[in-house]
Amino acid sequence: MTINPSDVVVWIGLGSNMGQATDQVEQAIVALTDEPGLEPTARSSLYRTAPMGHVAQPDFINAVVRASCGIGCYELLEALQKIEKRFGRTRNGDRFGPRSLDLDLLMYADQIISSAQLELPHPRMHERLFVLEPLAEIEGDITVPGRGRLSVLRQACLDQRVQRLGDGAALRASKND
Repeated sequence: MTINPSDVVVWIGLGSNMGQATDQVEQAIVALTDEPGLEPTARSSLYRTAPMGHVAQPDFINAVVRASCGIGCYELLEALQKIEKRFGRTRNGDRFGPRSLDLDLLMYADQIISSAQLELPHPRMHERLFVLEPLAEIEGDITVPGRGRLSVLRQACLDQRVQRLGDGAALRASKND
């Protein structure tokens, strides 16, 4: 199946637990609005979440953004990694350690992709309440390709600590404002 990139809806997970994590995530949402080929259309509230894996680190601040996307999934992944780098993200091999900013491409339309560079949907999103809760906030009970209904996936993760910090704010600056 060929996808017309101008019609693609994508979901991006954001997270930070270093420095001013809340500000990092909010500023990253604004950075997404400035990215060519990407037009955020909804965002979740911020969530305070317990770290997974290496638990001896600060809590994370997480959110999810839905966007219309006019670029391919690999181009989008590269753009997200450039934003991370601008925010001070370094990749030192510690996948679950502290980070200044983490931008995960969660889903690219309903595509299922498995390559050396990219797995879609995100390979662990179905196990992470810090992704599923904000996603459900903006999308309701959608189907995650290859994984099932969001409501069922969330039930399997209810032992994880996730605290909603407030209502999702309107997308702030836009390219067209």
